[in-house]
Parts: sequence; structure tokens; C-alpha cells
Amino acid sequence: MSEKMYLMSVKPKFAYQIFTGKKKYELRRHIGVEIEECSTIVLYVSGKVKALMGEFQAGNVIVGSPVYVWEKTACQPNSGLDEDDWPYIEGSKLAMAIEILKTKIYRRPISLAELKNIIPGFMPPLSYRELNMCEPLYFIVEKLRKL
Repeated sequence: MSEKMYLMSVKPKFAYQIFTGKKKYELRRHIGVEIEECSTIVLYVSGKVKALMGEFQAGNVIVGSPVYVWEKTACQPNSGLDEDDWPYIEGSKLAMAIEILKTKIYRRPISLAELKNIIPGFMPPLSYRELNMCEPLYFIVEKLRKL
């Protein structure tokens, strides 16, 4: 059985922090889709970049109240999180922190325009979603991973 794969939108600032190793956890408002440990998180970088840029392997996944998740992550030394990250989860019923392991930048990013050309109507998620192994994007990502 294949590993689980998720597509996640991130702002360029946070993508840079992830790919340079500065950020150790990615925070999310919990939207009911549980991310599994050891799964692959494919990063769509939003903003001016608008492209699939790379991925990371999910390590420990912490789910709970925003305060609980913040205490388990941001309060730890070298978490890579700071006060700019708190407003994103503040006020949500549940929050999630995904430990960032084994980052990989794709040799060839795929722009949103290219994705829409290959997959008409493609829209990146507002936060994240599971990638189904039968959908075209899954096959595109598999190719990118092998380059």
C-alpha cells in the first residue's frame, strides 16, 4: 500500500523556512482531515510563487486546542515558530502541528498555470487536503519526486 500524501498550501515566507530547515513544525487549523505520521506533505507555495515546489515527510502530529499545540511546539527550543505563527491557530476549536522531517525541493517546480493546463479547473486547497492516488495530480507529484 502506498503512503498517504497530502497537498498543502503555504505562504512563500513559510515555505522558505521549511526548506531551509528553520521551521520544525507546520501549524494548521484542524479541518477534520487527520494527517498521518510518515506521510508526504506536498507543498504548493501560494502568493507570488504559485507553484508546487517540494515536500516534506510528516513526523509527529500533535492535535489539540490551540494553546495545547502551541505549548507542545512553539515553547520548545528551536521550534522555528514565533509570535507570527500564533494568530493562524488562535481561536480555532482544534489545531494541529506537523513535525517537519526530510524536506525535498523539486528540481522543476510546476506553476499553477501549468497545473491548470494539465488539470482543467485545478485549484490549490485553502489549507490542505489528502491526495487520492487515482487523481492526475498524484501522478504529477510521483514524477516530480523521481527527477
